[in-house]
Amino acid sequence: MSKTIVLGEEEVVIIGFWTSPYAMRVQIALEEKGVPYQYVEEENLFHNKSPLLLQMNPVHKKVPVLIHNGNPVCESLIILQYLDDVWNQKYTLFSHDSYERAKARFWVNFFDNKIADCGRRMWASKGQDQEAAKEEFIESLKLLEGELGESPYFGGEKFGVLDVALIPFSCRFYTYEMFCKFKIEKECPKLMEWVKRCNHRESVSKILPDPYKIYSFVLHFKKMLGID
Repeated sequence: MSKTIVLGEEEVVIIGFWTSPYAMRVQIALEEKGVPYQYVEEENLFHNKSPLLLQMNPVHKKVPVLIHNGNPVCESLIILQYLDDVWNQKYTLFSHDSYERAKARFWVNFFDNKIADCGRRMWASKGQDQEAAKEEFIESLKLLEGELGESPYFGGEKFGVLDVALIPFSCRFYTYEMFCKFKIEKECPKLMEWVKRCNHRESVSKILPDPYKIYSFVLHFKKMLGID
């Protein structure tokens, strides 16, 4: 049964799905900025998308979608930029430095196009393909670990846009480890210290789902797709 959402003039609404790290990015950013919002769960994302989602994102038909003043904004990185444009009084996600902003966008793009794909291949494939995905994933994480360096966050002392963009994927690490029989902490100890540091932030801990529930969901999703 579809929900009826009444949109107020200044109301902020997020359409998401509980396992979507891209939706988590937006929620964490809103929490950091202290912006009140209504979260709407897309309950049947894979079989019967809601009229609201189809209305607000008719092109890609994907979550997340931010609705502000009745207007939809789609794609997580674009939404994060929008949030900084509208709510920039106390806390900004992006650096004020042009080079730092460009560098953050580069690494988010790298992650979304390479590492996220490796993650899917690690649970959706077997044998040599799975092993190749795992090696590529570890290699990519090490590049990110090098970018982090000795700083507490990717934004230096500040929890910034790259931290917000990457930390939601950490709730999938357990799933990757279970399917590929390895430990990310052994391969990238400094990166895992960063994960633990981020999880001490209320904005992160209250949004990220239980990694064990993610693993159970992936097992169910594989059966649904007919993947042995």
